[in-house]
Amino acid sequence: MCSAQPAAPLRTVLTLAVAGLLLTGCSGSDRPHGVPAGTPSSSAGTGASPGAAPAAVTPLQPLPEAVPAQLNSYYTQQLSWQSCDQGFQCATFKVPVDYDHPGDGDLSLGAVRRPADGAGGAQRLGSLLLNPGGPGGSAVQYVEAAAGSYQAPVRAAYDLVGLDPRGVGRSSPITCLSGDRMDAYTAVDTSPDNQAEIDQLVAVDQEFAAGCRAHSGALLGHVSTVEAARDMDVLRALLGEAKLNYVGKSYGTLLGATYAGLFPSRVGRLVLDGAMDPSLTALGENRAQAGGFETAWDSFVRDCDTRDDCPLGRDEQQAGQQLDSLFGSLRSQALPGEGGRQLTESRAVTGVVEAMYAQSLWPQLRDALTAAKSGKGGPLLRLSDSYYERSADGSYPNLMFANMAVNCLDLPAAFASPADVSRAVPDFQQVSPHFGRDMAWMSLACAYWPIKATGAPHTVKAAGAGPIVVVGTTRDPATPYAWAQSLAGQLASGRLLTYDGDGHTAYGRHNDCVDSAVNHYLLEGQPPAQGLRCGS
Repeated sequence: MCSAQPAAPLRTVLTLAVAGLLLTGCSGSDRPHGVPAGTPSSSAGTGASPGAAPAAVTPLQPLPEAVPAQLNSYYTQQLSWQSCDQGFQCATFKVPVDYDHPGDGDLSLGAVRRPADGAGGAQRLGSLLLNPGGPGGSAVQYVEAAAGSYQAPVRAAYDLVGLDPRGVGRSSPITCLSGDRMDAYTAVDTSPDNQAEIDQLVAVDQEFAAGCRAHSGALLGHVSTVEAARDMDVLRALLGEAKLNYVGKSYGTLLGATYAGLFPSRVGRLVLDGAMDPSLTALGENRAQAGGFETAWDSFVRDCDTRDDCPLGRDEQQAGQQLDSLFGSLRSQALPGEGGRQLTESRAVTGVVEAMYAQSLWPQLRDALTAAKSGKGGPLLRLSDSYYERSADGSYPNLMFANMAVNCLDLPAAFASPADVSRAVPDFQQVSPHFGRDMAWMSLACAYWPIKATGAPHTVKAAGAGPIVVVGTTRDPATPYAWAQSLAGQLASGRLLTYDGDGHTAYGRHNDCVDSAVNHYLLEGQPPAQGLRCGS
């Protein structure tokens, strides 16, 4: 199985990354682009200690087991699978825009599946729903790109199914800005030094929010993770499955954990890889994620020091000084890229962050830093474009739009004003000297969101569910390892599997220990031993 690279929103920042979303050599998305929303609180400002959730955060309550009568028509639809996309099958189905008021209108959601091949006479185990993360990553694109790379026994036993969450891809996508306005958004200074630069940052955040409201209408208030999890239960029923089998990466772990909390009796075999911690505020998430990218940078530097083509100094201090010097020089003078475009400081930060998601990107980052030192901004700009999934023609997918919409709805904004950010910058810089300032300012975006947040920090217990496997990577940049420890501790049946290594997410990244443990669980129903630790 290819190893996916997550999409971690930088500018809506949360991790959301499409976690481990895209596999090397495959196409997909799941890197965090932006900082998630959230506000500080006495109970969850920085997050719980490993394995424990803040006492004042309430648990997510399960929904009634019986399907409400007003939703019966959605649960009894007939899926019509049609051949599409080189051997895959595609279908659409309806869900209510608002589950509390199903008469107010419907959404059309798109799904894809790769039927089990039954190779070797394997017993068919039903459907395995996959989600790469985001929020905003397309599960349809992910399955089409990565299904063939799942190990043969899994492909033989399961139909691999991708459902684009509401607001994403083929499921009534959120839209916000044109390509040229997104170019302006990605170029603006995210480490402002004066009031004029703060005003520019606020202006693009406000333009982004206004564009989403203008183009997306009522849907903008109904793309929460809770609603997306309820959509998954509708699809479970339409697939004829009594229980949901699921592999979620990055933000997909929040989606899967939310499903388990709402429908614990319908939980089948759930794998949550690159786990998020639902007990955190947006502020706590953003600050912790800044620290995660700092940890990943330190790993990159240690590796770089062993390479003949390393453009940095021969120790971590010198490397950090050279990175800071590059960012500082771009503050006053952007470097030329291709096609008349420029490498600004904010795009350079995004490019470096993009490369932290997977070790396979480290050679590209070394080359990009070498080029930047000689005055060429193109290679680092290409890494930034990859983060945002910008196409060569200047267009953008709806990843960033959905990312912001979900983040800003799921949690109250991290900050209410630029003054709040200014006060928090030293704290962010303490946990992340090289990325903290930018990530603090990126966290301002949800302050201008036109829809009030409907979610809040909470724990997920999912009492009554079968074993749920939570996978954490010790030096994961986008979803820090402590989050996996916390989520596994919250879940009544959580089973933590640790990968001692680098990169975002672990399953399918060619570590035999992790892959064997997860595959054994998916195929036999037996979770890994509690505390199992796999080395890189």
